[in-house]
Amino acid sequence: MAKGIRDKVAILGMGCSRFGERWDAGAEELMLEAWQECIADAGIAPDQVEAAWLSTCMEEVNVGKSALPLSIALRLPNIPVTRTENFCASGTEGFRAACYAVASGAYDICLAMGVEKLKDVGYGGLPNWGAGAGTLNWLWNPNMTAPGSFAQLASAYCARYGVSEEELKRAMAQVSVKSHDNGTRNPKAHLRKPISINQVINAPTVAHPLGLFDCCGVSDGAACAIVTTPEIARSLGKDNLISVKALQVALSNGQEMAHNSWDGSSFLTTTIASQRAYKEAGISHPREEISMMEVHDCFSITELVTMEDLGISERGKAPRDILNGFYNQDGPVPCQIDGGLKCFGHPIGASGLRMIYEMYLQFLGRAGDRQLQRDLRYGLTHNLGGFPAMNVCSIAIIGQLDA
Repeated sequence: MAKGIRDKVAILGMGCSRFGERWDAGAEELMLEAWQECIADAGIAPDQVEAAWLSTCMEEVNVGKSALPLSIALRLPNIPVTRTENFCASGTEGFRAACYAVASGAYDICLAMGVEKLKDVGYGGLPNWGAGAGTLNWLWNPNMTAPGSFAQLASAYCARYGVSEEELKRAMAQVSVKSHDNGTRNPKAHLRKPISINQVINAPTVAHPLGLFDCCGVSDGAACAIVTTPEIARSLGKDNLISVKALQVALSNGQEMAHNSWDGSSFLTTTIASQRAYKEAGISHPREEISMMEVHDCFSITELVTMEDLGISERGKAPRDILNGFYNQDGPVPCQIDGGLKCFGHPIGASGLRMIYEMYLQFLGRAGDRQLQRDLRYGLTHNLGGFPAMNVCSIAIIGQLDA
């Protein structure tokens, strides 16, 4: 009987480029920047990596939809390299593939790399997938925008729980204020300026009730991980191992779009994937056992709703927890310690790996000015790609090997 991936894979090393408007670097240079940190952290030679996965979404990094950019940029020794794409969950998807390859015994040491180069292609935000063409756009979302779709999520949430728009906007504002505050302590973050709740509330409207500061932007950047088995990691002289506790993915099956059993106020996939992940990791009470989180804050309302879908906040109570500081850096379950998508940045293919990178640094006590001063048990990352009615959700949970 399958028992999941808990403690079968250890993270040998990780690396992350600086995110932002990286006019100074192409995708190859960004991957190299992350790789150099990662390989030095792992303490191995490049030719010890036996297989690799490249996660990217946009055409700027694609060479015939292949993984050649990674193999060429790092001069990998003609090993298998595979390209993965699953919307905004692409980075975690590449990490999952590398972990499964190691856990299966097919390889000893594998690499997962995520990269995106968005600022040079002229996009003001996320483009329509497939450059505006193809079945996905023509059939399902020809007139849909991301801000408009997630604004409807906010309206549905208010209707479902009887939350006033004023209260919701204040809670969403606190989500953004928290991320900006955390981002000021991250030297690799795209945005590093603090903001106030009044600035957020009074900012120009993008799609009511979402304002300018309720929306994340897009960035250039890369992040990567080298994984192996705990036994091999120890043989290489590694101690204080950080292991993978759970990896789960759930995709919409059309239920949300097909009929009104879904009221538009939550993400079905997040609830399903997180419940599977908790079971795999052996977590019974996530609000007490999860020590820190990085979640997919493409919009402030997404983060707010995700807190309930993950089972951390009670249904309808996330605004209260947020306004009470539950998810602040000094709160019980800090979220977006590195600034999140909102401030660290959102290079689509790299975002999932960037989240795991922050958890990894925190567990090893390497997070610098943003280091959490507490005992850490489990770190959770969450990606959401697509729209509320049609999406892919990935959950990763990591922690100390013996935790």
